[in-house]
Amino acid sequence: MINTNDYSTKIIRKSIRVYGSVQGVGFRYRTKYAAENYGVTGWVKNELDGSVSMELQGTEEQIDQVFLSISHGSYISIERMDSRSIPLNDGEYGFNYD
Repeated sequence: MINTNDYSTKIIRKSIRVYGSVQGVGFRYRTKYAAENYGVTGWVKNELDGSVSMELQGTEEQIDQVFLSISHGSYISIERMDSRSIPLNDGEYGFNYD
């Protein structure tokens, strides 16, 4: 039997790489603001190839809400994302960006 509460209660961590128009458009700032708003910890940084890397830790629902917030930003255009689950970082507090 699947526990439907896992979506809103189980803490997960994802490593995500985002491609598209995501540098020079406030993407990292919006990500930090949305993450703090939804109680997600982690970090975000620009990559040399024009993509953005991030790690987000929270519930699946919180992480989804962060991306819904980001995707409504002006000038931001996400073409694709690569995402994978990674181990939790239990000692992490807050959200940082480079």
